[in-house]
Amino acid sequence: MAVKKIEHLGIMVSNIEQSVAFYTSVLGLEHKYTMLHTNGIIRLGFLSFPGHEETEIELIEGYNSALPAEGKTHHTAYTVDDIESEFERVKALGVPLRDTEITTLPNGARYFFLYGPDGELLELFQPAVQLGN
Repeated sequence: MAVKKIEHLGIMVSNIEQSVAFYTSVLGLEHKYTMLHTNGIIRLGFLSFPGHEETEIELIEGYNSALPAEGKTHHTAYTVDDIESEFERVKALGVPLRDTEITTLPNGARYFFLYGPDGELLELFQPAVQLGN
């Protein structure tokens, strides 16, 4: 199995600046960066736990702000080493996919979404290659 860890939890928000301020000042998370999604509409803000950057909180603005509070967690993401092989493996297993292709973000990270047995949204995610590593 190629899944290595929980990559991030995606939480839908209505105002990314307001949410970044809340998560940093109230919960003590560190804001890593915010970027515009490749689709030009959705904005993504990434936060991590001080001294523990292995799992992140992803704030998602512009996706669907009309969900009830219990529906704000959009997805769970899992880190993989080889997104192409995972995409083919999951397809071969007959697992329902939301995405018909792999998405590449402006920073080089790549992902696709699939559905769990109860329709829950799961993401397999290959982080961007970090310069100097």
